[in-house]
Amino acid sequence: MSPTAENRTNGATSTKKDRSNLIPFSSRLKEGRALAQDVWSIFNAANLPADCINLGQGYMNFPPPEWVKKAAEEALNQTATNHYSHPKGRIRLRQALKEHYSADFGRELDVDSEILITSGANEGQYSVFVAFLEQGDEVIMFEPFFDQYLPSVTFNGGIPVYVPLHPPKHDGKHSSSEWTIDFDELRRAVTPRTKMIIVNTPQNPVGKVFTRHELEQIAAIAEEHNLLVMSDEVYDSLVFDDNEHVRIATLPGMWDRTVTVGSAGKMFAATGWRVGWLIGPASIIQPTLAATTRIVFCSNSPLQEAAAVGIEEAKKRGFLTKQRDEYAERRDILTAGFDKLGMKYTNPQGSYFVLLDISSVKWPEDYPFPQSVEGRGRDFKPPSRACWFIAMEVGVSSIPVSEFYCEEHTSIGENYARFAFCKDVETLKQAVERLQNLKKFIA
Repeated sequence: MSPTAENRTNGATSTKKDRSNLIPFSSRLKEGRALAQDVWSIFNAANLPADCINLGQGYMNFPPPEWVKKAAEEALNQTATNHYSHPKGRIRLRQALKEHYSADFGRELDVDSEILITSGANEGQYSVFVAFLEQGDEVIMFEPFFDQYLPSVTFNGGIPVYVPLHPPKHDGKHSSSEWTIDFDELRRAVTPRTKMIIVNTPQNPVGKVFTRHELEQIAAIAEEHNLLVMSDEVYDSLVFDDNEHVRIATLPGMWDRTVTVGSAGKMFAATGWRVGWLIGPASIIQPTLAATTRIVFCSNSPLQEAAAVGIEEAKKRGFLTKQRDEYAERRDILTAGFDKLGMKYTNPQGSYFVLLDISSVKWPEDYPFPQSVEGRGRDFKPPSRACWFIAMEVGVSSIPVSEFYCEEHTSIGENYARFAFCKDVETLKQAVERLQNLKKFIA
């Protein structure tokens, strides 16, 4: 219908205006892809077969440990923990984080000025952007990137600048360590407007654990150009095969310019609790506290208390070591299935994702793809269509990695699909069994 339509009543003509979009929305929603149909909606369970095994989305299908759930129940049964906590976070949780992380950072953390509890890691990151970005400030992020970075930056006036990790070109499986940074490319990305660089290690979706040498080179660039570094380390407890997890904040001169992001959801299989934290110098934490206080005021009080118990008990129970080994087993179940198929993949050093090269998957030319996946990825080719085809015909869902790139760089990741192994062993075995049916579609 046109913006105006004529209605005739008793011979008179009246004009009725279209009132469906009276108030224009902010341009930042478009710039941050917030209004576009995202990949999570396309590959939502509602759009896939009812029995499709979801290895696309990175949430667990198993509960937190019993002793952590019990702590949550006990917190709900107390009066004080059902009410507002301090905007900094409950003191018990901040104290637990101090005890847990001080040795890792090589300093005695201050619970009042250097630790901030947030409503999940994502809200913590968003609050840092609110606190530090001016209109037009540039933020460097490595591709493929966690998709929430983009709207969080643009909503706060920032301009994303993309530096891709380059995948290896040889055949067969390879390590996530082989996805490399071109440091000349990184240096060229820095301009007088650059304010911040985001480092994600272990990295989602590649599973790369940045080496000390790589982080030292990033640190040198940050020091030279006076950049704030946001180090997203939510998978810090999931580092495999004796790889070293280096915290960039511990490198010489980096504490004063780095904020480190953590997550109880990743640590305790409780992603819906939305309890995260930031660790850094007072010069970063205090402005961020001012921002988060105005965004959410405080985070979920009873689940903060439960997370505190979890962190207090984790090392005593040997929980994190046991959990890491269990995730390594899950990873090995999934990759063994890919080995059996003879398909190329990236073996992750950390996190809970495997990237599978799906460029060899073929489907009938007249296969009925929905409009939502047409045109996603370069020249209407994989991975979006391949991921949809695998989900519909094999019954295992994944996420196309091209969705974690800017439009100019989608070709770098378009051969890959991300499979999550944060599922119970039985589910992964069923998924691997189904994936063997891919053989008839591999050229």
